[in-house]
Amino acid sequence: MVHIAKWKVILVIALCALGIVYAAPNLLGRQTVEHLQSSLPSWAPTKTINLGLDLQGGSHLLLEVDVRSVVQERVNGLLDTARTELRQAQIGYTDLSADATGIGFTVRDAAQVDRARDLVRRTAAQDLETSVSDGTRVRVAYTDPAIQTWTRQAVDQSIEIVRRRIDETGTKEPAIQRQGQDRILVQLPGVDDPERVKRLLGQTAKLTFQMVNTEVGPAELMAGRVPPGSVRLPMAENPGQYLAVQRRVMVSGDTLTDAQPTFQDNQAVVSFRFDSVGARRFGDATKENVGRPFAIVLDNKIISAPVIREPILGGAGVISGSFTVQTANDLALLLRAGALPAPLNVIEERTVGPGLGADSIEAGRIASVAGFVAVMVLMVACYGLFGLFAVAALLVNVILIFALLSLFQATLTLPGIAGIVLTIGMAVDANVLIFERIREEQRAGRSVISAIDAGYTRAFTTIWDSNLTTLIAAMLLFILGSGPVRGFAVTLSIGILTSMFTAIMVTRLMVVAWMRRTKPKLVPI
Repeated sequence: MVHIAKWKVILVIALCALGIVYAAPNLLGRQTVEHLQSSLPSWAPTKTINLGLDLQGGSHLLLEVDVRSVVQERVNGLLDTARTELRQAQIGYTDLSADATGIGFTVRDAAQVDRARDLVRRTAAQDLETSVSDGTRVRVAYTDPAIQTWTRQAVDQSIEIVRRRIDETGTKEPAIQRQGQDRILVQLPGVDDPERVKRLLGQTAKLTFQMVNTEVGPAELMAGRVPPGSVRLPMAENPGQYLAVQRRVMVSGDTLTDAQPTFQDNQAVVSFRFDSVGARRFGDATKENVGRPFAIVLDNKIISAPVIREPILGGAGVISGSFTVQTANDLALLLRAGALPAPLNVIEERTVGPGLGADSIEAGRIASVAGFVAVMVLMVACYGLFGLFAVAALLVNVILIFALLSLFQATLTLPGIAGIVLTIGMAVDANVLIFERIREEQRAGRSVISAIDAGYTRAFTTIWDSNLTTLIAAMLLFILGSGPVRGFAVTLSIGILTSMFTAIMVTRLMVVAWMRRTKPKLVPI
């Protein structure tokens, strides 16, 4: 253990130097580093530690995915399909209605029950189960595995859409993760306009193009009477005004490839473009309905209902309305990110001011410095020169922690600072074990070289076991915990790895260099 190969010496020095280089941007500050990035080469280390919500302020939102609406939408589609299929097959029925997971209807002719049941079930045979009661009452419902699959997919898709929308706003280092079965935790460090973020996340942004049913008069609309196959929707600009639109969707927003805010006749509008499939559908629909109005529907509200003057075959168009520049930007953002599969409800909201984060950083800095000074005094008092070696290695340890946090762009939270402070205390444990072993070996009459060699050799197993058990505990905290608990686990894990490196390699390198240079008769410990 006393002899260190030359390549190991070079490797240890190189790693320490890289640690200093990668940790240095944190001393300059984020704004200074961002200013220097344009003049520095691309390979230069310019990353700084990301501060969490509790350190730089921001918004904390807990969202709930309304998965019931996903199932209800499927049930409504099944209802419309059943009505169409039964009418085309000329099967008489009554009391067609929907419930939470399926539909039911009564067949007038008992001889046609099996035919009616098979006709409806074949629309999604793998997801439907049917039953017949009283001889003529048919119930068709979605299976529990199918509903569970849709729920899981809806939450996964919602997380992805939320991430896209947040990224479009320019928010850096957001934390977006699933919590429980149907909830999404969103933490947005540094956000100074949480209300806009809530508006963006709370909007489903489901865009559809549907034909207007011009046969429904104003009196019927006000009374809410619309024929089957149509639905009454409010106008976005005038909530008291309604139009009847056909349930059948001409083109949906999922075929959009781009949406951008622009100006037309000095008014803010949103231009959009379809993919090849959407462009063909839109072109065919407008070609077949020239002279008729169609509705541009966003989240069950009609933005506008222009009349088709001529076929629109280019696969592009413009959405106009009473938009401001901000609302046009937001709508384009929502359309680019895609529609949520289900509405999101904000069930918890917290806003952390930057002043509180600054106080937390200052408190963490004071605790870290105080801990470092206390450890330094204790080590020097107990082990003299070797205590100074341990303090120097501890300083390298802290530098390496900050370098790794910067390199991997880990988010530092207040519990993470606690993990660093704890690491400062734990980092010297290995040195204490080694130094005490050296002291015992020297008292037993061994020479300097023999005592140092035995101290490092015999203490290594104990050091390895103690750090491994702590690392396992930190990994379990990371796997099973969330949020601040994970932040603590990350810094603690990194601190354990760097402390083992500095105690076993950096301190040993300094001890061996001192021993070869001074050739002492006794170890000053």
